[in-house]
Amino acid sequence: MKKLSLIILFLLCYSTSFAHYLWIETRPNGELNKKQEVKVHYGEYTYGVIEKTDGDAFKSVSSFEVWVINPDGTSTKLNLDKKEDHYLGYFTPTEEGTFTIQLKNDNIDVIDYSEYDFGIFKTHYQSFAKINVADAPTASTITMKGLSIKEIPSENEEKTLQIYYEGEPISEQEVKIYVSDLWSKTLNTDDEGKISFKLPWNTKYTVETTKNENVPGTYNGEDYEFIWHCATYCFPQE
Repeated sequence: MKKLSLIILFLLCYSTSFAHYLWIETRPNGELNKKQEVKVHYGEYTYGVIEKTDGDAFKSVSSFEVWVINPDGTSTKLNLDKKEDHYLGYFTPTEEGTFTIQLKNDNIDVIDYSEYDFGIFKTHYQSFAKINVADAPTASTITMKGLSIKEIPSENEEKTLQIYYEGEPISEQEVKIYVSDLWSKTLNTDDEGKISFKLPWNTKYTVETTKNENVPGTYNGEDYEFIWHCATYCFPQE
């Protein structure tokens, strides 16, 4: 038990730890022909940790791409500018419908945590956000690789998300929901890969889920034992 506690403490405190995650922030409702702001952060939102872009922690995960997936399924790469504690980009919706913002990053060096009984692994990050530019929202778009988080329109006041891995919904997948001030909640997906939860506060919510892909490989000349997938989904309750 003492050893496990030390491992957890190490993961929370070490600046380049995989306990950190990337997330996207944007307004969930956009307007036709009006510029939409998109931000990318790295850190741990519930702990109030937002890394500086010039720091070693953010630099280690900065080789990401962000794409805008249009309602018709076409994609456009978003140009980003580096700011003090985030990357910033803009796009302008020119049609009505649901837009999905997707970040992907598998260009991260191999990490050796065998000393802490976790192993040697490569990290794959994916982050998602949904923007509705229409009266009737539809589901967001998933990727066919790695972990995806899809938002499904709900007729009640709950938020409904569906978790996918390699394009298929996954059941019994652990999902964590974070708000500020160290509040979090853990849910597990049902047989259809879905979770639903209420939004009791008018605040920002960050959702995170992870999965190990137990396939060894080599990246930049370094061998790894498995791939650690992490997907996030952030939205404000407006």
